[in-house]
Amino acid sequence: MVRQLVFLGCVMFFVPSLKWEGPTTHDFGTIQAKLPAEHFFVFRNTGADTLWIDNVRTSCGCTSPDWSESGIPPDSTGQIRVVYDARDAGYFYKTVKVFFRDIRKPERLAIEGEVESQ
Repeated sequence: MVRQLVFLGCVMFFVPSLKWEGPTTHDFGTIQAKLPAEHFFVFRNTGADTLWIDNVRTSCGCTSPDWSESGIPPDSTGQIRVVYDARDAGYFYKTVKVFFRDIRKPERLAIEGEVESQ
């Protein structure tokens, strides 16, 4: 009888992970028309490797994101600044998708509020 030894290699890799330090939806409440409103979404890198933001996309041109292109080391925090251009009166709800390197699905953020009519 011939015995075969099959070696199943153990491949170890790190999956990036993060934890939001606050809510992923921000309610501005009532804001003044024609004055931009901003909010910072803060997250913590809970993984064992550096975390990178590849891209941030918003649901419309009235919302603009800003983020650091530097990597976030393990157990450090990063932030995404979201600015809403309050040019139109009324209620708004805008979404933001954050694409992290090596994380399959984007993280979803949202802002909402009411712009006063003038």
